[in-house]
Formats: sequence, structure tokens, C-alpha cells
Amino acid sequence: MRKLLLSLSLLLSQEGIAEPAALRFSVSESWSMPLMHLENHQPTSGILLEIFDSLARQVGRQAEYHVMPRLRIQGALESADIDVRCYIAKSWLGDLRGDYAWSVPILVQRDLLVAAPLTVGPYPEQFDNEVIGTVTGYNYPALQHLFDSHRLVREDARNQEQVLRMLVAGRYNYAISNQLAMDWINRELPPEQRLKVVATVSEQDAACLVRKDPALPVQQILDTLQAMRKSGEIQRIVERYAPRR
Repeated sequence: MRKLLLSLSLLLSQEGIAEPAALRFSVSESWSMPLMHLENHQPTSGILLEIFDSLARQVGRQAEYHVMPRLRIQGALESADIDVRCYIAKSWLGDLRGDYAWSVPILVQRDLLVAAPLTVGPYPEQFDNEVIGTVTGYNYPALQHLFDSHRLVREDARNQEQVLRMLVAGRYNYAISNQLAMDWINRELPPEQRLKVVATVSEQDAACLVRKDPALPVQQILDTLQAMRKSGEIQRIVERYAPRR
């Protein structure tokens, strides 16, 4: 009887100090390096992976990654299947259903109109049925009038890297790319083959959206991201993936 009571007491004490639930991050299938590299449907490296891992560690949680199509992510947040969604801007989202908190900006999303190195052609307002590489599910409000008037014709690929690889291969003459992805591709190309910037399409701060839930350390998450930015930790992570000049 004494042994039974001791065993029950030990069991209850172990349950009382159970590990807190994992912090669940959404990962978009459309991300590519240097933001995130996916292998067997799980992240293995990249700027965002390092930020997420550090954030989870500093708030005392295990990081858990849910990889899904970009268009499903907001629904997963609203249904409480994930806790944190990062690398988004308020202007990218419609009406939000649920209670959320925004973090400070963690990165800058700089979208560029880029061209193959030998392309000598028209600039945006002179386009006429020009095929341009784009990412499936992404909207480009600054260029929407050109899509509507058929001056530009979208050719979608699954992620940003595929878009740029097809541009390098000559599939089309122009593409839309974020600055980080273009620099990542150019780092492996000789100077004469590197992609060039035609124009800046848009530039926006990208932050994290945290689901408000009593079971989550929401304020600690927000404070930690702010501290990571203020201390320069996030910038140092970004610089590790920057091309060598």
C-alpha cells in the first residue's frame, strides 16, 4: 500500500511539471531560400527557421512546424491549428476573424521586377502581353492594373526559387522576386549571368501574427521578438545568408 501511494505521488508530481505545449509556427510551401529550405516537407535551414527556433527557445517552448499552402495558413490560424504566423504584412490580409496580436516588423519584404541579364526590352508601362514569372497565390497590387489590361501575363510557379530558376533558364524575360531570393540566386551565378533589377514593385515591413490564447505566452513572444530585433540578433541571422561582396 505504501509503495502504491508513493508511485501515485510520483506520477502526479511528474504530471504537474509536464513540458509546456509546443509553439506551432506556420510554414508556407511557397517559401524558398534564404527564407526557408524544405526537405521531406519539413524546414531544415533558412533565415526564418533560425528566427523561429531562437524565439521558441527563448520563451521556453519547443518549436513545431506546420507546412501548408499559403492560402490555407490564415484558416489554420483562425481554427487554432497554429499559434504564430510570420513574414506577413497587414495589407496582405483581409478581415481577420479572431483575436490576434501583431509583433514588431522582423524583416522587410522588397519585391522587385527583375530581368535576365541579356534582356533589353520595355519597362512596365510599355509592356504588351509580356509573360512574367510569379508565385502561385501571391498578389502584386502595384502591378494589378498591368495584369488587368493584359500588358503582363502571369506564369505561376510553386515557389520563388522556381520562378527565378525559370528566368535564368530563359523561360521568360521578366519575373517578380523579393530582394533576398534574387540575391540568393545571384550568389551562385557568374557576373555576366546574374539577374538584374528593372524596378522596385513594393516595399513593406513583414511581422508576425500571434493568436491570443490564455495557454500561449503571447506578451512574452511579442517582447522576445522586439528584443531580438533591438539587439541585432535578427539582422545577424539575415547577414549570415547574405551574398559575399
